[in-house]
Amino acid sequence: MKALLLWPVMPNSFWSYQETLDLAGLRSTNPPLGLITVAALLPTDWEIRFVDRNVRFETDEDWQWCDLVIISAMIIQKKDFRELIHQALSLGKKVAVGGPYPTSYPEVALDAGAHYLILDEGECTIPLFVEALAKGEEQGIFRSAEKPDVTQTPIPRFDLLDLDAYLAITLQFSRGCPFQCEFCDIINLYGRKPRTKTPEQMLQEFKALYNMGWRRYVFVVDDNFIGNKRNAKLFLKELIPWMEQHKYPFKLITEASLNLAEDDELIELMVKAGFILVFMGIETPDVDSLVGINKLQNTRQSLIDSCHKITRAGLQIMSGFIMGFDNEKPGAGQRIKEFIQDTGIPQGQFSLLQALQNTAMWTRLKNEGRLRDGLATFHQGAIMNFIPTRPVEEITREYIDAFWEIYEPEPYLKRTFRHFMMMNGWRGNTDRPITASEWQLFRHLLWRQGVVRSVRFRFWWQLAAIAIFKPRLLAEYLAMLGIGEHFFNYRYEVRAQLEHQLGLLRLEQENTTRMEAASRAAADSEIDLVA
Repeated sequence: MKALLLWPVMPNSFWSYQETLDLAGLRSTNPPLGLITVAALLPTDWEIRFVDRNVRFETDEDWQWCDLVIISAMIIQKKDFRELIHQALSLGKKVAVGGPYPTSYPEVALDAGAHYLILDEGECTIPLFVEALAKGEEQGIFRSAEKPDVTQTPIPRFDLLDLDAYLAITLQFSRGCPFQCEFCDIINLYGRKPRTKTPEQMLQEFKALYNMGWRRYVFVVDDNFIGNKRNAKLFLKELIPWMEQHKYPFKLITEASLNLAEDDELIELMVKAGFILVFMGIETPDVDSLVGINKLQNTRQSLIDSCHKITRAGLQIMSGFIMGFDNEKPGAGQRIKEFIQDTGIPQGQFSLLQALQNTAMWTRLKNEGRLRDGLATFHQGAIMNFIPTRPVEEITREYIDAFWEIYEPEPYLKRTFRHFMMMNGWRGNTDRPITASEWQLFRHLLWRQGVVRSVRFRFWWQLAAIAIFKPRLLAEYLAMLGIGEHFFNYRYEVRAQLEHQLGLLRLEQENTTRMEAASRAAADSEIDLVA
């Protein structure tokens, strides 16, 4: 079998860092870990070609060569996902699809014409698919309620990647999360019992990247790295000596719940293992909203104190914030903006609330008759897909204003500086060279923020202060300023997209009002005639 594996185009978003990538001469933030893991699960006698369409497009020769096209996608990639299916069908190719998008919305893939739906987790469903192909079956849907033992998951096919194209390479330690946040679909996809790889297994993946010459960021993409704290600590205790022996070749990033602040040992282990940044779902500083969405783990301690503790220990925080929860009080956007400024968090992944299919929130809103048409996706330019408890225009206006102000250059530079000055400056001894892409980004940064932008004076004195007082954090600080270039531009796109959707919503409401008025007029006329 000759299989062409395709990863669709990712539209510009919070996570794309498109402007920053362009400045650094890179093509994409990170590769699709799921798809290169699928490549490792396929039969060894298959011929495989992999194309990340965010790095390069497939060629006509690729299409002619293959017998089968395998496409994985997230919801945000829905447009290119559908177009790729149609293109494959027009060329007479068999199409198999999988990943989070088809798993949550299988009807979309069926409507587009995909022959095979390989859903849920591939360790269980890839063998079912391969068996069906061997039997000559022309189509099929392959699902499994069973959650696979990830200690049996093979090393992803990193050899298929163009490593020079990416900002970070992704690995995975665990799947699943023990919490039950109402809006989150992770427990639907991966369950509430975190399953972890062994420390030895993870070190083999680190070694594979090291032997390939990778020396940049490694994103451990668990939805909650500390979901199983015991196993996370066991892994970190094995990782620390490996990182020390290899002179800290990677800068590590991951995602974790805010209850990390309750475990001093775990924080210290993460820092000593080379983690420099952790994404945390804070969601909102409004405690009533946190209780309403069952995010009780964020209510046990002061949110600001927890953030400061983690930052002081030496971990940058990237946080997730959401507006639009039920019974949210006016001014939520301003409160989130103030929280971000108070904590000094540089990157706040800030979105309007979406009801993702089959989550507890989606089920509740469906029963309440509050869902609107359209697929949900946590994208900054997407308006809410349900009827909120306060006017949607009010929420969206607050959001537009807050997002705009958070990513103005002056506030961004101010809080990034405070965040880094708050951090413990410890980092492991490294001989990792500054890469060509990093030098290129830094040169652009010196010109843009040090000369062109109005923040030029702040840029230079803050840079001098970091160099003097936190020299080991200097490269990370500059990288964070470089990421700011993406947000300084992206906020224009977010505002335009939401203004457009508000305009469409107003037209829809006006049409509804006119139709209701016409209906009432017709009814009145009928009454008059009867009279």
